[in-house]
Order: sequence, then C-alpha cells, then structure tokens
Amino acid sequence: MNIGIIGSGEMGSALASKCIKLGHTVSIANSRGPASLKQLAGEIGAEAVSVEEVIKNKEVIIVSIPQKNVLYLPKKLFQQLPGDVVVIETGNYYPTLRDGDIPALVKSGIDSLWVQEQLGVPVVKVFNSILATSLKDMGRPKAEKNRIALAVSGNNTKAKEVVFKLVDELGFDAFDIGTIAQSWKQQPGTSIYCRDINLDELKKRADAMGTAWSDMREVIMAKRKADEALMKVDYPAYLRSLHNYILS
Repeated sequence: MNIGIIGSGEMGSALASKCIKLGHTVSIANSRGPASLKQLAGEIGAEAVSVEEVIKNKEVIIVSIPQKNVLYLPKKLFQQLPGDVVVIETGNYYPTLRDGDIPALVKSGIDSLWVQEQLGVPVVKVFNSILATSLKDMGRPKAEKNRIALAVSGNNTKAKEVVFKLVDELGFDAFDIGTIAQSWKQQPGTSIYCRDINLDELKKRADAMGTAWSDMREVIMAKRKADEALMKVDYPAYLRSLHNYILS
C-alpha cells in the first residue's frame, strides 16, 4: 500500500519503519518540514514530504501527533480526500502532561471522536493503546499463543478491514471495539490501555467495561489523571505499574 504518515515521533517513526519492511511505500511529514526528516527518511527508506503532500495519492493516512497539534494542521487538509482513503488516528489526550486544556475534548471525553470532528473525515483509532517499543519489538506470527492484541474502533467497516489486515501484517491481533463513539475503551485510564495482552484477555476486559461511557467516565478520568501524575515524576514506575496490571 501507499501510506502517508503525519508525525515523526516514536509511534510515527516506528510505524513508518515497520511498514516499509513489510513492503509498503511510505511518505512521512511533520510540522518542521521535509528537511528535518532527511536523516530519518534516509535510514528507514521513507520519503520526506510536506504535510500537504503526504496525503496525496495514498491508500492509508496515519495521523500520529499530540492531540494539541491536531488544531494546527492546515485547515481543510482532508477536504478533497477520496472517500476510500483510510485515515488512522493514533493519538491520546494527556491534558496535564502534554496537551493542556482543550475544552471541547474535555466536554466529550472521547479523544478520537473529537479528532474526527477536527479532521472532518471518518477515522479509525488504532496503535494508541500500545507503547512504541512494544510495537517495534513484540510483533509475533499469526496464531502464536501470546500474540498481543490491539483495539480498533471506527464507523467505516471497509476501512476497519484494511486496518485489521495491516495490524495482522505488523504481528498483532486486531479486536474490533466498535464505533468511534466506543473508542473511549482504548483511551488512557482503561484496563486495556498499553497492556501487552492477548486477544482473549483484551476481549474480556473490553466486555467488562460495558457500553456506556457515562458509567465509566469518572473512573477512567481519575485513572488517567493519576497515571499522568506518576508519569511526570517517575516514568519507569509508571511502566512497572502497567506490567503489574498485566499480571493481576
């Protein structure tokens, strides 16, 4: 596939590298321009382009930037995008750690629903609930017993089918959470966020959350706030807490 990636942080770079190794053609862009990506692009075999160019003639576009930076993407960037192009959103909202207060996002509480509204196109949420290190190093062959599962949500069935195939190629099992309105289940603060768990365990935890965001919002928001506070002062301790949660 011809894939465009907006964002050159850990996740964007990891996805670019892995997709190229799978034989896909990848263009990558960031807010600083193609010159800033020359070294990375050369190392992994990607094409460094502008944000406006990265969406042209693509089958899949991956938006992998901090939530606060979604607001600074060029207005109407996706307006002329063909309807069959799959747009993936990998972000997470960290209000106290990185992104600050975004009132509309705080009001809805569902990260990717807000992103979808900002971009003006349907998005598929995936790759937000795995650490970049796990994405790079922990992919496994299909049907391996402890293959990590990734949550996927979105409104377009055909787009999700494309994403399921890509997730599988990357070495992970895909689990369909539901519509983008259900994507809160894979946000920071939930029991499946950044836990390297298999498909059966992910399904069990997702089912345990139910379907009503209103029932879980207070608990998830409190957990996200506590996790952000821990990340600020002791990130290794936060990573250990994820591991302990997996084993519990």
